[in-house]
Amino acid sequence: MNISELQGKKITVMGLGLHGGGVGTVRFLHAAGAILTVTDMKSEVELQPSLEKLKELDGIKYVLGRHEVEDFSQADMIVKTPPIPWTNEFIKIALEKNIPVEIDSSLFFKLCPNLIIGVTGTRGKTTTSSLIYGILKMAGKNPVKVGIGQVSVLDKLNELQEDSIVVFELSSWRLSALGRHKLSPKIAVVTNIYPDHLNYYGSMDEYVADKKNIFLDQAEDGICVLNWDNEVVRGFEKEIRAKIIKISTKEKPTGLAVFVREGQIVIGDETGEKNILTVSDIKMKGEHNLANILEAVAVAHWMKIDDENIAKAVVDFSGLPHRLEFVKEIDGVKYYNDTAATSPEGAIAGINSFSEKIVLIAGGSDKNLDMTVLAKEISEKVKTVIFLKGVATDKIIAAMQAQGSEQDFIVVSSMLDAVEEARKQASSGDVVLLSPGSASFGLFLNEFDRGDKFKAVVDGLK
Repeated sequence: MNISELQGKKITVMGLGLHGGGVGTVRFLHAAGAILTVTDMKSEVELQPSLEKLKELDGIKYVLGRHEVEDFSQADMIVKTPPIPWTNEFIKIALEKNIPVEIDSSLFFKLCPNLIIGVTGTRGKTTTSSLIYGILKMAGKNPVKVGIGQVSVLDKLNELQEDSIVVFELSSWRLSALGRHKLSPKIAVVTNIYPDHLNYYGSMDEYVADKKNIFLDQAEDGICVLNWDNEVVRGFEKEIRAKIIKISTKEKPTGLAVFVREGQIVIGDETGEKNILTVSDIKMKGEHNLANILEAVAVAHWMKIDDENIAKAVVDFSGLPHRLEFVKEIDGVKYYNDTAATSPEGAIAGINSFSEKIVLIAGGSDKNLDMTVLAKEISEKVKTVIFLKGVATDKIIAAMQAQGSEQDFIVVSSMLDAVEEARKQASSGDVVLLSPGSASFGLFLNEFDRGDKFKAVVDGLK
């Protein structure tokens, strides 16, 4: 596909949203000369931050607070926001009329002539993608971030130069569109697979099926990096045609691998083994982040980036906002923002990243996930827990009670109340950790809004 093919096309953008992706899509399609309708179930008031960023663009029809059938039955193309399911009644109207339905990811892949490195997984996508980007930048390459965190997608096509290398964070939703069009990146990374988004998917099998699209259409000359410590990911090996690179923090996998041995990160390739980096030099906390580093090292090494640039970029990388982000120390208590831990496994990894006593802020809205193991970890390893109200909180408390907990549970309805209560419970030498293990909707716009509010309250403490 060529960008010129979009000129004059009647395109309906379904879902403007507040994360920035919808804004980027509208900007790109407008610049390409498409005749645009933007529709969203949110109202004009709710979408004001996004609408403000588009106010100088003329000729756009907005249908807000509702969807109209004709915008889907009479369009030349639909571009839906990733979380909208393919079973949505309006999407089905378009599909039944053979109107192409795309997500920003599938359009990007069709329009991008450059090398794409794709990263997926339940956890660690953003950190791994950012590490790969950082290593390539350190090595003097010309990487472009696409879809990483809140970075938009389609408008990044305008930034590409002939030598640009795309580093693309791919959610299961974005991968669902790639699967429909038989597209996979040349280089793929699967960080891990845990239960997630089961409020969206009918089953774990459906979720995993979308994740597999990152490698199912790779050619034999592609590269696929697999986290060999993750049981689900390990099971993908037989379905992959590309060259497989395995990573492990626990063992030396067979074949091509990057692993940890005696405190060293080791690369094992066709020429033998070599140490590339000392683990103790790494700034980021948590074994899960060590796995992310191994994945980035694997990509960089097999892209022939020299060892010195790989090591320097990893050592210089201190982490990302909202992921075990140190905020402030007050009265000997350190406050950490780990709001991106939106699943039980994420919160568990956060808890296990500290040897200090933890006052935990957790809970929120539910993604139909099992909270049993998280409840056990909280009971065994956390000094005090303050819960943000929501259905997931109710499930965690019920699981803790079923396991024999008799403590009084503190449930609050604002971040201000959560931080103030945490401060009362914490003593010098403790850590206050926001690691919710749950989604954010209800009290917050999204997980980043939750983290920003946490940081704002902590910054205001005297």
